[in-house]
Amino acid sequence: LDAFKVLMKDDTSFVWGVNGIPWWYFYNHSNSEYKDKKILSVDPNNAQWNDIGPEKIIGCIVNPASEVIKPGVIQHLEGDKFQLGEINGEETDRIKNLSKVLEEASFKAPIRPNIKGDIWLKLFGNLSLNPISALTTSTLVKICSDADVRNIIKNMMNEAHAIATKLGIDKPFDVERRIEAAKAVGEHKTSMLQDLERDRPMEIDALIGSVQELGRITSIDTPTIDTVLALTKLRAREAKLY
Repeated sequence: LDAFKVLMKDDTSFVWGVNGIPWWYFYNHSNSEYKDKKILSVDPNNAQWNDIGPEKIIGCIVNPASEVIKPGVIQHLEGDKFQLGEINGEETDRIKNLSKVLEEASFKAPIRPNIKGDIWLKLFGNLSLNPISALTTSTLVKICSDADVRNIIKNMMNEAHAIATKLGIDKPFDVERRIEAAKAVGEHKTSMLQDLERDRPMEIDALIGSVQELGRITSIDTPTIDTVLALTKLRAREAKLY
């Protein structure tokens, strides 16, 4: 954060590329019960909220799949889309300018009217596929082809979908279709498995812990998420990565 502060001016914007629930999720939330609520699992001391400020954020979902081959070398597997969105869904000048710059560099950079809903659609996969792949050291096609593991994935996705619905996200979501899409990626290692194999800190709090916390906030039970989260934390602690 200290490095960010040096760069910050009154009109500075931050493009926040996320895989999980971002710390700014509840900024100006339409439901007064949740408005400006802080998410401790991803911002335990409210440092990001206080020192950066959610008003400076442009939401971004990074869709390209890639793999770190060695330090400083990243292999791009597929995808060229970066979904952009203001927290309130407006098409501001700053987000139009950002989208234009990215598209001029040959990326797809659509401006999304509901970036929070789009975050959930990606997160349904990440919160389930990432930890299970790390726990089993298996690729996407293998965990999605195993009937018993597939049921665990379904349960995690359904629990997360219930939370998203409670928070006002109204987006069509087909669990089977999402799992089949992940299976079709093939022998790909998730980012969490890559981190485990390369002794890098694992994104446990952002991808799973934050969803558990939102379950507590919304009074939605998350038994499968709770179980997988506990196992993943222990696996990471044993590897000294959490």
